[in-house]
Amino acid sequence: MKAFLLTAAFAAIAGLSGCDRASQSFSLPQGNVEQGEQVFVKYQCLSCHTMSGYETDTENLPGSMETPVALGGQVSRIRTYPELVTSVINPSHRLAEGYETESGQSVMPSFNDVMTVTELVNLVHFLESHYELEPYPRTEYMSPR
Repeated sequence: MKAFLLTAAFAAIAGLSGCDRASQSFSLPQGNVEQGEQVFVKYQCLSCHTMSGYETDTENLPGSMETPVALGGQVSRIRTYPELVTSVINPSHRLAEGYETESGQSVMPSFNDVMTVTELVNLVHFLESHYELEPYPRTEYMSPR
């Protein structure tokens, strides 16, 4: 039933997005960062990811990765809301080098049949809150005079 609701929600979003300008992205309801943190813990995201401020106890988490994928922190380009949603519902869309299976798919399992849309929205808002745009370093040029 959860899978059907998740599929129906994204089908509706995809259908509605065609009604407006093609360049406009979709929007899900406002999420709750605190509840998103609970989702992050519930689905044991730290078994394959690291995040500043969160201890990784890989000995007690099944399926832990030898080299976890870092989430959050200072980045030169902010991860957009649609990118984060896509990363959760379709992790094979864009693969980090070295994190694919022999068949070219992401090693991240699909949570589409177990995670509710509300959990997804809250998780994405939680993840989004942990990214910070690092300042762009200015290049000082000398005057040609």
